[in-house]
Amino acid sequence: MPTEDALACARALLRDAPLVDGHNDLPWALREGVGGDLDRIDLAREQPSFHTDLARLRRGGVGVQFWSVWVPGQLAGDAAVTTTLEQVELVHELIRRYPERLGFAGSAAEAERLAAGGRVASLLGAEGGHCIGGSLGALRALYRLGVRYLTLTHNQNVPWADSATDVPAAGGLTGFGREVVREMNRLGMLVDLSHVAETTMHDALDVSAAPVLFSHSSCRAVAEHPRNVPDDVLTRLADNGGVCMITFVPAFVSPELAAWHAELRAEMERAGEDYRDLTARDVAAHRRAERHPRPGATLEQVVEHVEHAREVAGIDHIGLGGDYDGAGEFPPGLSDVTGYPRLVVALLDRGWSEDDCTKLAGRNALRVLRDAEDVAAKLR
Repeated sequence: MPTEDALACARALLRDAPLVDGHNDLPWALREGVGGDLDRIDLAREQPSFHTDLARLRRGGVGVQFWSVWVPGQLAGDAAVTTTLEQVELVHELIRRYPERLGFAGSAAEAERLAAGGRVASLLGAEGGHCIGGSLGALRALYRLGVRYLTLTHNQNVPWADSATDVPAAGGLTGFGREVVREMNRLGMLVDLSHVAETTMHDALDVSAAPVLFSHSSCRAVAEHPRNVPDDVLTRLADNGGVCMITFVPAFVSPELAAWHAELRAEMERAGEDYRDLTARDVAAHRRAERHPRPGATLEQVVEHVEHAREVAGIDHIGLGGDYDGAGEFPPGLSDVTGYPRLVVALLDRGWSEDDCTKLAGRNALRVLRDAEDVAAKLR
């Protein structure tokens, strides 16, 4: 356990260089937990049934948050677009209700200004290309509403891009998929490659004129999971200028748990069940855990991913995307959004400089957003 003095130093570092978290699923958790009715919950107070609330964001040093406006991949067409808009509206209502704690940010400069003023700068990230319903007009509308990245797929393929956890269909990006990437470049919306197939990663890197990001992924060389980023893609990030935001989801962090999930997927496929369906997966995982105890993940394993990404991609191309409220549990020490200072302590103990820690914490992510804005200005 880190000492209080060490934690105090880490918290001071994050006050000077506020942490940018790439992915938080609180909006969907609120939809499921309280029906999206913010009258039923006070997020200014600690909420033990969630990983995130405003008090703990402050204690965790989070200064800039990308709120995920995710909708299930089973939704398509108008249903996906409508539900995404409802998620966007929920985030805007959250910001309106807590103006002293949160502020809407549509740019890197606005995010920096809000964080410097003590509020959590709130950006939106749409998770899954099904949310645009195959429409570039819908993509543009989401940008106008504040969405600043689009994850090209979720667990299922979309007609124009392959997912990491589905059977390949498009072979990466289709022609329309390339149009989506180019339009995102023109808008200044970041191309998020978490969840996508390796072929899609390479196609997007071939097409994108702006830096890309992985909002919540870890390293495949450390834990063999299809949601993680292979080394050849990490290597390309340096040339692209992008950033891989390391996640804390145990199945992506622990090699043992990644293998456990590979076996779970095989079991589900033999039973005719869909591993991509998160509800069905949870049921099957509980069933399997009764026969084969589920391994855990550790903070030290998260450090391994961070250090591997640094070694392959470089210190300027890494960040953090916890995925809080998007998974059931997290490694001890990182169990909720207050855990970021503990990770900083662990890195300082391993010889990281304070400057390197501030790059990881947020400077890299804000630079990527700013670079995307610059590319958009030139393309327009």
